Amino acid sequence: MTRIVGVVQARMGSTRLPGKVLRRLGGTSVLGRVVRAVRESAGVDELVVATTTEPLDDAVVEECRQLAVEVYRGSVDDVLARFLGALAGRRADAVARFTADCPLLDPAVVMQVIRAFRTLSDVDYLSTSIAPRLPLGTNVEVVRVDALRRADALIRSDPSLAFHRTHVTSFVWAHPELFRVVGLTLPPDRSSLRVTLDTPEDWQLVSAVIEEFGDVSVPLADLVGWLDAHPAVRALNADVRQKAVEVG
Repeated sequence: MTRIVGVVQARMGSTRLPGKVLRRLGGTSVLGRVVRAVRESAGVDELVVATTTEPLDDAVVEECRQLAVEVYRGSVDDVLARFLGALAGRRADAVARFTADCPLLDPAVVMQVIRAFRTLSDVDYLSTSIAPRLPLGTNVEVVRVDALRRADALIRSDPSLAFHRTHVTSFVWAHPELFRVVGLTLPPDRSSLRVTLDTPEDWQLVSAVIEEFGDVSVPLADLVGWLDAHPAVRALNADVRQKAVEVG
């Protein structure tokens, strides 16, 4: 069976909401909620948090100790190198990539995506965000380690491609002529909803959700249903615009 390592990228140096990954939500840190969701999915064979060598991220390392999850420290800006460093020495066919600003990640969605990837044995990259239907902050992606290493080599050969190093998987999904890329579409279309954590407005919305549901992983259908029934909460971050990923 395809061996999949989960990697959660986490650092304290967010520009729009500094320190967000260690903010507490219902008694658990944002990072802790992501780690818990991935563990509850039972989809990955191993889990590691990839943070940076910056002194500020000593706090992330300590939180990982509290969470009993492995941690790897690497480059601040070269996130692709950080991922590959986290995978070095591990037996891994593929990596499931997560970011520590998605505290409403649904374990069932994680498992569904990983199961689909394992079923499609000839795929290099599979993601729910290629043709997005899920709320922003609940998407999942899986990429073959060999594809990441090939992307790393191609990016190194052309300095104009260096921007891809920040986004880890962007070179792979932006080049379907080089890699076998598949989008997993999970209807209905709720991509207009934003439940990621990047701004104070996002914090207000996520905090309202946790106040309602408590310190548990929230099933996606329950989350969407509750937000539909509470337009005032949904409006809290409706005007926030996600940073664009430039791919050339």
